Amino acid sequence: MDLKDLLRALRRNWWLVLAAVVTAVGIAAGLTATATPQYATSVTFFVSTPTDGVNAVYQGGLYSQQRVKSYAELLSGERLARAVAEGESLGLTPAQIQARTTARAVPETVLLQATVTDPDPARSEKLAKALTERFMALVDTLETPRGGRTPTVNVEVVAGPQLQPVPVSPRPARNLALATLLGLLTGVGASVLRETLDTTVKTAEALTGLTAAPVLAVVPFDASAKRSPLVMAGHAHSARAESFRQLRTNLQFVDVDHPVKVITVSSAVPEEGKSTTAVNLAIAFAEAGSRVLLVEADLRRPRIADYLGLEGAAGLSNVLAGQVDIDDVLQRWGSQELQVLPSGFIPPNPSELLGSAAMTALLERQRQDFDMIIIDTPPLLPVTDGAVVAVKADGAVLVTRSGKTASAQVTRAIAALSTVDARVLGCVLNMQPGKADAPYYYYGKAEARRRVPERRYADPVTVPATFGASEPLSATESDRPAGIATASATAPADAGGTSGSAR
Repeated sequence: MDLKDLLRALRRNWWLVLAAVVTAVGIAAGLTATATPQYATSVTFFVSTPTDGVNAVYQGGLYSQQRVKSYAELLSGERLARAVAEGESLGLTPAQIQARTTARAVPETVLLQATVTDPDPARSEKLAKALTERFMALVDTLETPRGGRTPTVNVEVVAGPQLQPVPVSPRPARNLALATLLGLLTGVGASVLRETLDTTVKTAEALTGLTAAPVLAVVPFDASAKRSPLVMAGHAHSARAESFRQLRTNLQFVDVDHPVKVITVSSAVPEEGKSTTAVNLAIAFAEAGSRVLLVEADLRRPRIADYLGLEGAAGLSNVLAGQVDIDDVLQRWGSQELQVLPSGFIPPNPSELLGSAAMTALLERQRQDFDMIIIDTPPLLPVTDGAVVAVKADGAVLVTRSGKTASAQVTRAIAALSTVDARVLGCVLNMQPGKADAPYYYYGKAEARRRVPERRYADPVTVPATFGASEPLSATESDRPAGIATASATAPADAGGTSGSAR
């Protein structure tokens, strides 16, 4: 992972870094607030050897340095602690005294430093004084030769015992700073690990590399898409609407010599936005003046009729079963030439029904009446319906949800289409993080009125408010007849699903 990949990982997982820092700082703050303050009393000893002459002084200095190392262990040892506990009324056991005492030899010197910490500042100072007296007496005892009266090593106090008035523990500033640093390191590490272990498709380049097919459009994420799945009808100037126009244009030029007329829209797994992609793509073709047939071939979990506010009780399954004629169940939506064939009843054998000769004959007949046929099919991995229908079409469009669909799932979906020799026209990267509400172009209302002529609607009751706009702009709210609905007269106010979510 290079620097660019690291920055990308941090940008995508900034919340993880923030959560790690907040958690670490919160824990540190809690521990600091609940910790008992500790007060320290320090004392410094000077260790020397009585000698005469330069050489003797030098040798004595080396000897003293060696002894200082042993004295550090002696200061915090059990013998001295037991002597202090027996001789002083401190209310501490030898083990507690040992735990409160630390000692160290100053490198390259004959100085010895001892520190006593205790929650009670008075007891800390008293214990340090007791240790100083007992330690000097113990050294005299140990360093006096047998039968002699003078110790070979002298220990003197050169500083202290001195009590520090400010607690040495806890230290809020240091603790919070260390916690922040630890949180940052943990968050960055977690972000890198998450990015490394994350095998989902996030970029158009990665999707192209997996499928060997062009990415026909990148549809940005929009949190409001669940409330407004028909982006082509309600948000004509949004980036999402423009992405569907781009998808329409790319499909028109995917094969100039042999234009495609029958297109299946599918995905690897559910919840990738294939159904709303199919709906908005059909609306986009209809806006451009094409005669469009939208077929709801997902006979397992149909959603298109709900999105468009149409009756879906009778439809494709009834036609394939020979119960009704297709002209009896086709439903027109909007003011353009957009006809919708709902799914009808949910049959017990969807794959067999969609792969039947009746399905082939139906599509061949409709080729004569429509310029474009968009077929919404089930996901490719759970069931075989999508691959069965893709064989009968001119090509398939694979919808992939950014940051959710795994690379292995995309590869398996392409393999499912290749197994039946279905043609993959391209892919759609759906719900790409970004600013979904940023228009590609802006005009004020006056500018829009000058540039876009007012469209006359034949039926102001059933025509969507912004549906049917001329390319590349649509009329504004003030240009439309009063009383026109905002989505469709028959569409529900909140038709579930998103351009990049529930289907």
